[in-house]
Amino acid sequence: MSERARGFPAFGPGTRRSGGFARSWWGREWIRAVEDAALDAQQLRHGRKYARTGYVGAITVSPGRLAASVRDYEDDTAYRTVVTLSPLSDAGWDRFLDQVATRAGHIAALLDGDVPHDLVSAAADAGVRLLPEIGDLDPDCTCPGWELPCKHAAALSYQVAWLLDEDPFVLLLLRGRTRDELLDELHGRDAPVSAARPVPAAEAFAAPRAALPDPPPPPPPPTEPAATPAVPPAEGVDPAVLEVLASHAALRARDLLTGEPASTTWQDTVRLAALHPRVLARLPELDLPARAWTFGGRVALDVLETSWTPARTELARARAALAAGWDGDDGPDFDVRGNRWTAAGHGVQLRLGRDGRWYPYRDRDGTWWPVGPPAPDPVTALADLLA
Repeated sequence: MSERARGFPAFGPGTRRSGGFARSWWGREWIRAVEDAALDAQQLRHGRKYARTGYVGAITVSPGRLAASVRDYEDDTAYRTVVTLSPLSDAGWDRFLDQVATRAGHIAALLDGDVPHDLVSAAADAGVRLLPEIGDLDPDCTCPGWELPCKHAAALSYQVAWLLDEDPFVLLLLRGRTRDELLDELHGRDAPVSAARPVPAAEAFAAPRAALPDPPPPPPPPTEPAATPAVPPAEGVDPAVLEVLASHAALRARDLLTGEPASTTWQDTVRLAALHPRVLARLPELDLPARAWTFGGRVALDVLETSWTPARTELARARAALAAGWDGDDGPDFDVRGNRWTAAGHGVQLRLGRDGRWYPYRDRDGTWWPVGPPAPDPVTALADLLA
């Protein structure tokens, strides 16, 4: 086998559990591309079953091409199945690698054998798409089926998500560069400054100013009160209250720096209760909204309090994913009302947030309670709820 092709042994039956099919960010995004482009949810369901039960043979990955022999459950015939994805052009790779070379963290991660998922945004800044989008994956199979994809191509595509879970460099190989080629080119772009020729001062001052790097992303919102200086007791001053106010002021300042819209009085009250047990102890009626806040801030609070109707395409995509996420017909039936999907007879509910994520809820004495952080897709959220 050539150096620009990699072979992977077949996955045995029962390699992965039911529920969410991929574990990594790369794997989930690959699955999203496969399912968004599918025209028949039934073929996706068969493909998941074939993938889990070991009907896919060894997989060969090369630039622009995935290939495997997939056995058919009904007639036990082995079909040759191929899925193609256009490699990046040389110019596209140059733009991408030039962009990566400006970010020391990306270079260090790649040289260390890691592929950070924000590499996708770096590629987008260079006008390059790393992950496939709708229509990018082109399945072909020797079976008589006409569906796009057929169940054999779907099974192959789902198992590729497992490969990406273990080694996201597989995606870069599909796009046209082996791991060694990529690292060699990065080494060339990361030449030490000492190797460059001396630059006269006049030439240096005449050169145009280089663009400054992007500022680092802001830290995520805290899930517990920020540390504040100890406040000594004083007449008319409650140190505990002053510490709470100082922590709250720091959070408001963070919102302003990151461009967040101004909080309402209600949102500020809920955030105080979520982050400060003293406040919640005095206002126990805020227990439910405060719990929602801990799982996603303003968006999670909106999910708790507001019902809205997503676009039909979003609902259809969720139905297809849930239908394909379970073997046979053992998946729960859903009562769908707007963005709220209630699994009949299970006491659990999924709520789609305006951020595109799925928030898990559980029925407790007739009240729906948020029970965990959101998931990027309904299958993962439901699998975690039912586990």
